Amino acid sequence: MKASLENEIGLFKEVKVGFSWTTFFFGFFPALFRGDLKWAAIMFVAAVAVAIITAGMGTWIISIIFSFIYNKIYIKELIEKGYRPASEESKRKLESIGITLKTA
Repeated sequence: MKASLENEIGLFKEVKVGFSWTTFFFGFFPALFRGDLKWAAIMFVAAVAVAIITAGMGTWIISIIFSFIYNKIYIKELIEKGYRPASEESKRKLESIGITLKTA
């Protein structure tokens, strides 16, 4: 499921809502390619920490955890940067996953 977001100057971003298969398979790389350096670094550091503790056997745990939460985190940060749903359908999709928009 995808939602469209738009900022004040008319830039559009189409974001995926829900489980992140790309994060599941590729770890921190999707965040890195989206330009979300903060969360790419957090995922990388968490994966390295778990790898050290488990001798490399538990890094998949980090991918699974972030697969469930990363898309929501990314959408919330875009909203904080001024993006808004481009349509009522996108607004309903965001509300269905618990993202409510503050009205002025």
